[in-house]
Amino acid sequence: MPRAIEIHEPAEITSPVVFASPHSGRVYPADMMARAQVDGQVLRSSEDAYIDLLLGAAPAFGAPFVTTEVPRAYVDFNRAADELDPALIEGAPRAGLNPRIASGLGVLARVVSNGRAIYRGKLPLAEAERRIARYWVPYHAGLGALIEAQRARFGQVLLCDMHSMPHEALSGYTARGGARPDIVVGDRWGASASGGVVEQIEEVLREAGFRVARNAPFAGAYVTQRYGRPSQGMHAVQIEIDRALYLDERRVEPLPDFEGFRQLMARVIGQLAALPLAPELDTGAPDLAAE
Repeated sequence: MPRAIEIHEPAEITSPVVFASPHSGRVYPADMMARAQVDGQVLRSSEDAYIDLLLGAAPAFGAPFVTTEVPRAYVDFNRAADELDPALIEGAPRAGLNPRIASGLGVLARVVSNGRAIYRGKLPLAEAERRIARYWVPYHAGLGALIEAQRARFGQVLLCDMHSMPHEALSGYTARGGARPDIVVGDRWGASASGGVVEQIEEVLREAGFRVARNAPFAGAYVTQRYGRPSQGMHAVQIEIDRALYLDERRVEPLPDFEGFRQLMARVIGQLAALPLAPELDTGAPDLAAE
């Protein structure tokens, strides 16, 4: 069975930054495969494949990073535990106006890319509760404890929640005549991180040669909503990397120059880990859910 959480810490923590990859797990449990009506390659299309490998340099720069073996299609750590999809889970309460659930991407996903249904029929509520207790709860307990420890140690903490986005997700930019971004930084429209911190992040990314956009089309989801409290010294951003930069999306395999991209990202991680989260930075953003 997959491990719910893996925390990689340096010998000495010298950075107030925490890096996390909640969607790069690729150990598919047998019970899921027995119920699935799509093959493993289709399931893997929902992964932020190999983002965990791109974060491997973080401890060398004094920063911890968090990952998991649990696939996003099995349990999604970027969703609230109560985001249960009644179209998938027998006995789940009817959801309100929640676009993530409506699209089939609740805490237990109903679909993968292109809206393909994962399972034949529904899952029992007891199965959803078992997955949440076994995987979701320990992941967030571990991540939350690490973030609190970082804030206690440094006075402030920055969570960089790292993801990858399908190349086609950015097609709207070129359709409107705009430059397609390589990376989207989401701060929930200013609610999950101070403007000064986000500007520093964007500067690091641009200096590395990336085209950067903010909040569109990805502003951040549950993780940034839960842990982003800038007025309390807790900054959280969701960083989405275009998969086409390092991944063969059809095969879900690294491109031939993956190692070169990994080295570029290692330099970026080093610079992000060194960001000065000084108390005098603007931390006046409201603690609001800016979905």
